[in-house]
Amino acid sequence: MNAVVFAYHDVGVRCLKVLLARGVQVSLVVTHEDSATENIWFGSVAGVCREHGIACITPADPKSPQLLAQVQAAQPDFIFSFYYRHMLPVEVLAAAKRGAYNMHGSLLPKYRGRVPINWAVLHGETETGATLHEMTVKPDAGAIVAQTSVPILPDDTAHEVFGKVVVAAELTLWNVLPAMLSGRTPSMPNDLSKGSYYGGRKPEDGRIDWRRTAREVHNLVRAVAPPYPGAFEEIADDKITVTRTRLVPPSAHPALQRAHGMQDKFFEGGKLYARCGDGNFLQILGIQINDQDASLNNYLKYMAS
Repeated sequence: MNAVVFAYHDVGVRCLKVLLARGVQVSLVVTHEDSATENIWFGSVAGVCREHGIACITPADPKSPQLLAQVQAAQPDFIFSFYYRHMLPVEVLAAAKRGAYNMHGSLLPKYRGRVPINWAVLHGETETGATLHEMTVKPDAGAIVAQTSVPILPDDTAHEVFGKVVVAAELTLWNVLPAMLSGRTPSMPNDLSKGSYYGGRKPEDGRIDWRRTAREVHNLVRAVAPPYPGAFEEIADDKITVTRTRLVPPSAHPALQRAHGMQDKFFEGGKLYARCGDGNFLQILGIQINDQDASLNNYLKYMAS
């Protein structure tokens, strides 16, 4: 079987390797140029192509006639999209004789759209996963082929969950690919009425509002912790990024309240705490000052200001 693959990021790397391990002939890979303004903390699809001698291109516009001609010339049985960042036009999808499929980082129909892992952590979900589905005109709307779930633990950051989803994507593709190659591709309903669509997030969306509940602030910190832009506040012209927090058990609240009254942030027993809008507390476990790792004791000067 012959495939054209649109891929980027770690999911792109692992799923491309699954296709090769299953004996799929990948005649063309379409990926992105790494941006000089982006923190590139993930694997390189282009690097995998160089290792395996696979033709790899990085067109700026997925709607270009040149790209369509290249895909059609490959005469693919399948088209796969693994964390490629653009929607593919219908004309490109139609070039696949046996279907075009995308790997999405959620349990569809939940969290359609952009950065689904970050949104799932932000909303306090306890599980997410990876879903392989048919590509259609609407994003993440085609029939579900297969999916694999992973847990989201209470203190997991989005980066930690992303690592799990990469494995879930690899397992999903590995397990279903033999059926797809033999002409028995599963098709399950993707009921959009039971899910939701979310857009992209900007760095400014990470600004902390300490008036929110402790759980909401904790989920924000987890959802955007490095290598993502981070949850932050600005004090005395400095950017303070909170990189890791933990919810304080209710049993500890009375003692903290007696010792520190209505203070917003304070040290107790060598630990840094913050009081949130619901009166509950977070322990602050890590900070950066102006994007540089810093000691929690460095927070003292801001607390005194």
